[in-house]
Amino acid sequence: MRTIVHLSDLHFGRIDEALIAPIIAQIHEIAPDLIVVSGDLTQRAKSEQFREARQFLDALPQPQIVVPGNHDVPLFNVIARFFRPLTKYRRYITQQLQPIFIDEEIAVIGINTARSLTIKDGRVNDRQIELARRELAAVGDHVVKIIVTHHPFDLPPGPQHHDLVGKALPAMRAFAICGADVLLAGHVHTSSAASSAARYDIAGYSALVVQAGTATSTRSRGEANSFNVLRVDPHRIAVERMHWQDEEGKFVQTATQEFEQRGNEWFTV
Repeated sequence: MRTIVHLSDLHFGRIDEALIAPIIAQIHEIAPDLIVVSGDLTQRAKSEQFREARQFLDALPQPQIVVPGNHDVPLFNVIARFFRPLTKYRRYITQQLQPIFIDEEIAVIGINTARSLTIKDGRVNDRQIELARRELAAVGDHVVKIIVTHHPFDLPPGPQHHDLVGKALPAMRAFAICGADVLLAGHVHTSSAASSAARYDIAGYSALVVQAGTATSTRSRGEANSFNVLRVDPHRIAVERMHWQDEEGKFVQTATQEFEQRGNEWFTV
């Protein structure tokens, strides 16, 4: 079994400082095999915000897979936005915009969905889809295959103020070919986990789509700060939701969803 801590939407520059020490301590207690951060490390892509995010990441266990979000692209500096959109992200966080982690049980591929031409939306392109497909196709079927993006391939229930990642359908068709099992994302600041089958009618295939809420930002959307812990076995995954509780001064497990793979499709247990 592998344990993955899934964080998203940190938004350094607009965080609740009271959460930082507890979340670091609790993640060390969990002792994950991998930490995934699905974008929006900063609020406005400023150097000091990236330095704070870097300090936070350095305080967490390794290894880590990190991808940028739309807030990690400069908004007001037009020249930087269009000609150097991820210079500071690459300087302070990682040079890898399609990071990869593979061991005997999991294969995790990060994809950068942040784009200069939109304020909040994102997309994948054909090259990114093909790189991910090729990497995952080379991995044995006994390995659980995971894609990490900032922008989501599905949306949680309820009123929606966001769009799906651009080119979602061709990407999902490619993921079906290579057998991608799990799609991790953020962006909407709302936690959820469900099969992709309700949105994508791909014969004999569905992925498990897992959204993380905002781990540390004050930009909540009706949900307490949270992160996910995934317990990953071949053909079976539990998604534990950890929500911040003011009265306890820590993150508390408030829900667990379990999923089972039958053939190439995922179902709620």
